[in-house]
Amino acid sequence: MSTKLDILLKRANKVYCEGEIIAGIIVIQSPSDFKHDGIILTIEGSVNLQLSPKNVGIFEAFYNSVKPIQLVSCVLEIASPGKMPVGKTEIPFEAPLKPKPNRTLYETYHGVFINIQYHLKCDLKKSFLSKDLNKSAEFMVEKKSALPRSLSNTQPVSFNITPESLQNVQDRTRVPRFLVTGRLDSTICSISKPFTGELIVDHCELEIKSVELQLVRVETCGCQEGFARDSTEIQNIQIGDGNIVAGLPLPIYMIFPRMFTCPTLTTSNFKIEFEVNIAIIFGVDHFITENFAITLIRA
Repeated sequence: MSTKLDILLKRANKVYCEGEIIAGIIVIQSPSDFKHDGIILTIEGSVNLQLSPKNVGIFEAFYNSVKPIQLVSCVLEIASPGKMPVGKTEIPFEAPLKPKPNRTLYETYHGVFINIQYHLKCDLKKSFLSKDLNKSAEFMVEKKSALPRSLSNTQPVSFNITPESLQNVQDRTRVPRFLVTGRLDSTICSISKPFTGELIVDHCELEIKSVELQLVRVETCGCQEGFARDSTEIQNIQIGDGNIVAGLPLPIYMIFPRMFTCPTLTTSNFKIEFEVNIAIIFGVDHFITENFAITLIRA
């Protein structure tokens, strides 16, 4: 049995807000006593940016110079050099969650080209010729977002999807005649509440194979040379299977996934935005989509 090192947080959901105390214990289990040169706990938070391969040549200066944006950096000495006894040892720790000077904490977000992450890293330094022990644990940060006054009165958004309303369609003669109507209960969405609405297929010349709801992230990274904007799908939910009965209301209901979404964010270096696509797939495997920009908040 080898010596084991672990980090346990007192808060089960591992979610913290700025100014709160991060508390937990360092657990060390060893089959024998041993000497060590100190135990250090580091609290780190950073934004990591990268470009998609298609943009590397265009923004080569950005690609070569981009560095993580450090949001949090705190180092705690958990134990001074000494001797660790045999068996299980628990060492408590506490530290406030505060940003670095002139920095702002952003919500935890796991994207494709933008990642905002916070970690606890523990280093147990052993004596000469012995390998140090290391352990890392991620925790989540949430932050209430201020809703602009212009967006405070949210209203349902009605939509009509027809061949004439489709964008980027050059030959509309190949598009079947159809009419899809419905509503989104709001495009200003609380990230902790479901996205809801209703869709009705009023009529369609072709048989419908599927109706789907897609959640898309739009990540923008930039520098003096310009900005690279990339859209990627987060999740796809089927809300209608097979040929839909005309006039039948289909409920739109989607939960925003944790960590893969965050409140809509705009900074000088990057932006994180979100969109919803309603996709209708016909039996001949042709499909049409309607796009809606949404704003996510944490009320």
